[in-house]
Amino acid sequence: MTFRTLRSLIGGGVTLATATAATVTIGATAGGPPNPLPVDAQTHPTAERGKEPQTEPPATERRRIATPTPGRDFKFSLTALRSRTDPFAASACLQVFTVKDGALRESDRALVGDMDGWFWFPLTGRHASCQFSTASTEPEPVGISLLVTPSIGCSPAENFQMENGQIIPA
Repeated sequence: MTFRTLRSLIGGGVTLATATAATVTIGATAGGPPNPLPVDAQTHPTAERGKEPQTEPPATERRRIATPTPGRDFKFSLTALRSRTDPFAASACLQVFTVKDGALRESDRALVGDMDGWFWFPLTGRHASCQFSTASTEPEPVGISLLVTPSIGCSPAENFQMENGQIIPA
């Protein structure tokens, strides 16, 4: 085998390998199939054969965002609820707990913004709560502003009032 023949075989192999790598890369970035979502045992057709399927939907993932306590006989809690249909979406829920019979019990809750109107990761991140203010006047005003995304910044403040343990949009 001559040097020229060897060089043409190696050059052809490099070209073939380069063309194959380019084809794989182009297919993955320009219209290839999307990454599959993970499947659990309930949706996988061959997993756990013979077992009854669950009848209840899985519990929604929750994370507490903020809990300011004004020092009176009630407490606020702001919680992120992950969407059951979109893993990147979330809802924010404001809850009010009042003291009854010596224990805190939930007296009301309200949605902050739209249902599944927030992004899960910014909403549960370090700087999710831009503003969560309360005051001890009657009716008690509550102002909430949350992080939309780090590049967009904070949402406009959403205002509520609390009267007798009930949340009223302002």
